[in-house]
Amino acid sequence: MSSVLPVLSGREVVKILSKAGWAETRQKGSHIILTKPGHIASLSVPDHKEVARGTLRSLLRAAGISPDEFVDLKEMKKSSSGSDPAAARV
Repeated sequence: MSSVLPVLSGREVVKILSKAGWAETRQKGSHIILTKPGHIASLSVPDHKEVARGTLRSLLRAAGISPDEFVDLKEMKKSSSGSDPAAARV
């Protein structure tokens, strides 16, 4: 609950939310729209270099994801991206 949210780009936020089952549906202007089957809300992620922490917190609340869960998903991203180059070399 005391987790400090990182400052990320809109594309990075989309990649992390995709690990929680959200899918990029479309893009309108500078906003990427995400949907999730069985979830009423859609998420509108700004495609900016930096997404403000308050905006990210609001997106997570709408997605039903705690800040701690989001940080855990982000860490999963780091560990999985480390294995991709090794797989490409084999």
